[in-house]
Amino acid sequence: MVKSANHTSQDTCETYCYDEAVVNRVQPRIAEAEGVELIFKALADATRVKITYALTLEDELCVCDIANIIGCTTATASHHLRLLRNMKLAKYRKEGKLVFYSLADDHVRQLVSIALVHANEE
Repeated sequence: MVKSANHTSQDTCETYCYDEAVVNRVQPRIAEAEGVELIFKALADATRVKITYALTLEDELCVCDIANIIGCTTATASHHLRLLRNMKLAKYRKEGKLVFYSLADDHVRQLVSIALVHANEE
């Protein structure tokens, strides 16, 4: 263990020390998390969370359905859906004049489901 000066806050260690073996084992892997924050940034918006949640409840939804479900205009829904699509969280297909969106894969469904369970824990 490497030690240094004392700290006084209750939510931090009272003395600075670290396990060099743990740091050397974990630190090289931190780069694996690069880009993950963009997923959470996309889902940090309440409208996009509502849209994504709605898409966990149905296999796919038309942009007009999504707009009505969350109570916004089709332009607003399209804007948020485009961002979700660009972040590879959603995909779309066009059928005539209608555009249908679905989640990109089951990982997105799992993220939303886990977040919902966590948010509702007592």
